[in-house]
Amino acid sequence: MGKNKNSDTRTRRQFLKGLVGTAAFTIVPRHVLGKGFTAPSDQLNIAVIGAGGKGYSDAINAYNGGANRIAAICDVDWHSARALFEQFPKAQRFKDHRVMFDTVRDIDAVTISTPDHTHAVLAMAAIKRGKHVYVQKPMAHNIAEVRALTEAARRNRVVTQMGNQGASGLGVKLMQWWFDAGRIGRVHKVEVWTDRPVWPQGIATPTERVAPIDGLAWDHWIGPAPAVDYHPSYHPFKWRGWWDYGTGALGDMGCHLIDPPFRVLGLDRVLAVESSVVSLYSRDWEPDYYPKSCPAASTTQYTFAATEKNPQPVELIWTDGGMRPFRPALIPADHPLGDNDSRNGAMLWGEKGVMTCGLYGMHPKLYLNSGEVIIADNSKLQSELPENGHQRAWTQACKAGFGSSAHRNLSASFDYAGRLTETVLLGNLGVRSYELRVTDGEHYRNPGRQKLLWDDAAMRVSNFEPANQFVAREYRKGWTL
Repeated sequence: MGKNKNSDTRTRRQFLKGLVGTAAFTIVPRHVLGKGFTAPSDQLNIAVIGAGGKGYSDAINAYNGGANRIAAICDVDWHSARALFEQFPKAQRFKDHRVMFDTVRDIDAVTISTPDHTHAVLAMAAIKRGKHVYVQKPMAHNIAEVRALTEAARRNRVVTQMGNQGASGLGVKLMQWWFDAGRIGRVHKVEVWTDRPVWPQGIATPTERVAPIDGLAWDHWIGPAPAVDYHPSYHPFKWRGWWDYGTGALGDMGCHLIDPPFRVLGLDRVLAVESSVVSLYSRDWEPDYYPKSCPAASTTQYTFAATEKNPQPVELIWTDGGMRPFRPALIPADHPLGDNDSRNGAMLWGEKGVMTCGLYGMHPKLYLNSGEVIIADNSKLQSELPENGHQRAWTQACKAGFGSSAHRNLSASFDYAGRLTETVLLGNLGVRSYELRVTDGEHYRNPGRQKLLWDDAAMRVSNFEPANQFVAREYRKGWTL
């Protein structure tokens, strides 16, 4: 296969200089550049909405060792929030975000780390009050919400960031640099895969009555979704596998794994999506049908328009459920694809070779037609940007203000994250349409098993009207954007 390099031979200074000169969405965090930044205020007063799991680390990273203040913590389940309560005993505690906003008047910024179905209503509540917003991926539960949040953030001049932290990593920067230098030429195909779901999917809706967790504000957890009784199949964590609350494997991992090729190629406009979904059988001949549960495995093909950076259409194929693409001839038989264990990754097929990466853009590699192989030093890339760099860049931009260079250089503000999230959620239009059934009483057919043509300006599928029911949702009474 030719020469195998453990890392690019350029110096770190040359690397960063090269990135600044060539990458369309490049940021270099201030903690990498060092001196020269003075915030207009010393501390942000931060409210945390969703304090367990990822919410805990988002809060700690935004707190940044005392550079900012955790003023309020809001969670419907105080048991899951216990660790953060103990860490910040002086922070005011709430279960209802509306009460929190009415009570704590000095909030500057909000982190939102809740189930997908409440991202938009919580983020919009903060934006309308002029609060800066950090929201976990995916940015919202459906495409209409994404558009509304993007426009509201601009209109209210607030600083935003989505929680796909790999977007701020140097692995993605290196991939941008390689592509902009013409290392693999024009790209015609991208393959992206994940081992998710790692939670139950493709299952029947629970019917038994279960007592709620003590102290859980279940009605507020349901939020804008249709009312149901509490069940441990929904909370905690397993909500990801239900369409009313989560967005499936694609919604969970797409913003991480599609981001590197999306950013590197300057992708934007999706022309069409087509999905295929696995069938599961618990009885003879008749496949199981659980329309409220996301499928156990699926694959989706996106067709992207040509871009200035990559002047030809691109086919992007997403696969979840533990399946992955096969190894191109350029990649040796014993080399992993994407991650070191091949469970997650992205692969860009170009005229001159193949570029790959793992989750968060880590483990970037080049396999060129010339026989050259370049494997980046992953440990060095990781050490260059600590995990909290993504949140730290956001808090610094909040201090610098809307429209500042710090704000413009964020890697996942809603102006960028909105288009990425729309792309991810468009795939779910294909997945959900594929499973739609029309019945005559004895037999059924699946009319959505076709390529869906997307009208971006009108925000609708132009050739299969039933798919448009998933572009937006009706909110439960008492909830609104």
